[in-house]
Amino acid sequence: MNENDLTAPFDVLASMLNVGTISLFFTGLLVIWLVNWCIRRMSESLMTRFPSRRFLIMQIRTLVSFILYIGGTVMLVSGVLNPPKEFLIAVAGSAAVALGFALKDVAASLVSGVILLFDRPFQVGDRVTFNDIYGEITAITLRSVRLQTLDDNIVTIPNARFITDVVSSGNMGMMDMMVVTDFHLALDADLEQAKDIVRQVIVTSRFAYLKKDVGFTMQEVEVAKRLAIRLRSMAYVFDVKYEKIFQSDITNRVTHLFREAEVKRPMSH
Repeated sequence: MNENDLTAPFDVLASMLNVGTISLFFTGLLVIWLVNWCIRRMSESLMTRFPSRRFLIMQIRTLVSFILYIGGTVMLVSGVLNPPKEFLIAVAGSAAVALGFALKDVAASLVSGVILLFDRPFQVGDRVTFNDIYGEITAITLRSVRLQTLDDNIVTIPNARFITDVVSSGNMGMMDMMVVTDFHLALDADLEQAKDIVRQVIVTSRFAYLKKDVGFTMQEVEVAKRLAIRLRSMAYVFDVKYEKIFQSDITNRVTHLFREAEVKRPMSH
């Protein structure tokens, strides 16, 4: 091996990593970030103007961000640094080995993020349950999914977790979602009267989505060590962001009307 063979890689690096190309590369990264920031602000403005298209706007924004970051970085590397083909092959091989050991979890999340984007077990804007966490998907990034809980906490979950664990979506990209509300009645209560009261409350609620049917189930359950009837209503809210407000509205008005109609409830003791 002669001296030229030893110095060749350093000559290639020196030609690629001069002050001009490095400055241009980081300027390009800054431009990509600024474009993505502008897209995010524009999407927020559009969601305010067109709330019924909120989910579609959020999903398009997520897709554009994926394309922008991945495509922009590849274009910067190939267009600005312009490395030789042999150098790319050598670096890619070495990086693959290094990343395989050092960043296997991150790499798994990156691959999982692409799978989530195309397989779409859930979408941005969906209300999902993951393990014991329930909330709305606010972002699907290259590495993780951000979920906003109903008490306004932001939970960040690596993408790879969603590939292997069970996740349930309450609305699957739809604006409306079923809301389940339970009421407990005494065994000798007038069940039909109770059901009629709940139905009237639901159909008069300003949050109800009445293009879908209101359903009921009844089941004998144990409440405070006593048998009772669980009356479960299944109605749709017209926008998932009003889920808990809708449920609270139903519960509050039904409880008041049950008291007025003297509908029998389970005894506390």
